[in-house]
Amino acid sequence: MDLTRRGFFKAAGATFAAGAAFQLASASPALAVEPDKNWKLVNTEEYTNICCYCAGGCGSLCSVREGELINLEGDPDHPINQGGLCPKGASMFQLRNIVDPETREVVKNPDRISRPMVRRPGASDWEEISWEDAIEEIARNVKDTRDATFVETDETGLTVNYTPAIASLGGSQQNSEEEYLILKAMRSLGVVAVDNQARV
Repeated sequence: MDLTRRGFFKAAGATFAAGAAFQLASASPALAVEPDKNWKLVNTEEYTNICCYCAGGCGSLCSVREGELINLEGDPDHPINQGGLCPKGASMFQLRNIVDPETREVVKNPDRISRPMVRRPGASDWEEISWEDAIEEIARNVKDTRDATFVETDETGLTVNYTPAIASLGGSQQNSEEEYLILKAMRSLGVVAVDNQARV
């Protein structure tokens, strides 16, 4: 048989096309399998999130069913962690839920604090307060501290308008616009000690 180079490529192309058509036309068992009713992620909605633990900003996927967190894992499409999570990030699920060691059921974490708590000066126990009271007390303490330590002029008479008693440490998960607004708010109070976790 006298096969030219051109004839060889034609035959190889035809064989490849026939094989590909056969593969595409045949039913794939992987696509035909129905999800198991007992699969823990059946009927869940998936949301992307950012890990709260460090300045890395790793991405995570949160699977939710009827408002309840069912599963949390690394986001494989995230450019930073590409699906991996460190031990702290992998344990984020336990902020809300834990696995009961006896029944092996997922239950709400009984130690999770979901309301503001305050320990008064001299007290040994924490007390629960409302969100409104917490915001009011924080604002009052910031105002009192600022008023007590505010410096209008330095020893040479130069206007400085700052407070040395308050510092601001920003988080690593805010975007640039949020950090800009935080910086503006701190500067308006006269705070000069401003840093950010992302710098570390």
